[in-house]
Amino acid sequence: MEIKREYTDADLLAFTKRLIAKTNEVQFQITKNKSSKIVFPYSQKESFNMILNGYDNLAKEHPYFEYKTLSVKKSLFSLPLTYMGFGGYLNPFTNEAQINDLLPMYTFPLTTSHEMAHQIGFASESECNFIGLLASVKNDNLYYQYAGYSFALRYCLGIWQFKNEKIFEILKKQVNTGILKNYQEDQDFWKKYDTFIDEGFHFLWDSFLKTNNQKDGMKSYSKFIDLTINYYKTREL
Repeated sequence: MEIKREYTDADLLAFTKRLIAKTNEVQFQITKNKSSKIVFPYSQKESFNMILNGYDNLAKEHPYFEYKTLSVKKSLFSLPLTYMGFGGYLNPFTNEAQINDLLPMYTFPLTTSHEMAHQIGFASESECNFIGLLASVKNDNLYYQYAGYSFALRYCLGIWQFKNEKIFEILKKQVNTGILKNYQEDQDFWKKYDTFIDEGFHFLWDSFLKTNNQKDGMKSYSKFIDLTINYYKTREL
């Protein structure tokens, strides 16, 4: 795709503002109330099938992202996965995407589409986050679009919280309260399972990624923002 990875703080700020406006728009289209969190109306089984629409739309523009045979299921190890701090994984023996079925449902489409990106041949966590994001926002269904936009926005806000607390607080005030409630829902979920176990597995996974040519380790998950900012420089959200 020949997407650059470099961006400036000005690029990040402009993109975050655009993303806030878009995520607010989609949230309000669904709820008709800025203060209402998104409640995902589909079952997990329905979600697996409906995510294909996003991949189909994405493949029309970028044929190398074509997803042919649906092979996604709920993981039998969802509780251990949660304690380890993971939303899903790719079974290396069957090439099935295994999704943690305990996740808050508004995050389910993005997690699924991330693992599907692994299935079609991409190893990089940052690239799979990027592909999963595109497959979500290009879905015709607003709930799937929300899953993608809110995912990217949360990462952008997290970067600003780290870089500049003052700018972060200004940006946060522009986000619809309902979106912030979804973020809190997700945070509360992971906090319930926060133990020394997930720290240990994150350390092991970080080492594994670095050993397998992903030099940023666990940080590579957030690197998709580099790709996203530059991809949308010349495109509408």
